[in-house]
Amino acid sequence: MHGRFACTAIGFLALSAPAAAGDGFNQEACTFNGVALHGDIQVVDSFPDIKVQIVDSFPDLKVEIVDSFPEECGQWKMVESFPDIKIQYVDSFPDLKIEFVESFPGVP
Repeated sequence: MHGRFACTAIGFLALSAPAAAGDGFNQEACTFNGVALHGDIQVVDSFPDIKVQIVDSFPDLKVEIVDSFPEECGQWKMVESFPDIKIQYVDSFPDLKIEFVESFPGVP
C-alpha cells in the first residue's frame, strides 16, 4: 500500500512539474518564457525565440507596429539587427497567436 501511494505521488508530481515551471506565455506579465513581449523584433527563418502565427480572431496578443519607443505590451518595432526578440512566422503549431492592430495593443 505504501509503495503504490509513493508511485502515485511521484507520477502526479512529474505531471504537474511543467505547469509549475511557468514557461510559455504569461498573460499577466506579458512575457513568453520570461521575455517581455515588446521591443525590437527581428523576423528570422530559423532559430527563433518565438514562433508566431498571424490570426484574424482570438489572438493571444494584439501587436501594434511602432516606429519608436516600443515600451508597452504588444508594441513591436521591426528591426534588421540587434533585436530583443527573434520571431518566425508559422502556419501551424505556434508558440503565440498574434493579431496586428492599429491601436490598443496587448493581451485581449
